[in-house]
Amino acid sequence: MQFKLPVLYSRADPKQRRLVREQYVREQGGLCYWCKQALDGPAADHVRKKKVNWSLFPPGFTKHPVHLQHDHSSDLTEGAVHAICNAVMWQYHGR
Repeated sequence: MQFKLPVLYSRADPKQRRLVREQYVREQGGLCYWCKQALDGPAADHVRKKKVNWSLFPPGFTKHPVHLQHDHSSDLTEGAVHAICNAVMWQYHGR
């Protein structure tokens, strides 16, 4: 199934979010939207060096290594990111 990207994050159920995330991974050539490193490997050094306050995030946040990033203002999906990139984007950039 192909989606017309971006999609409204809040209108997608968990299965659709997974499919959208997988589509972004393919369209991004397997690279993280944020740090541009391979999603099947570690995030870029400059991201991993950031101190993350993990208490701000729900338990199990890093259980899935690849997340579907969305803009919290527009609710539109932006791409697939490493879990730590998602945390850094939110904690440091409000995204």
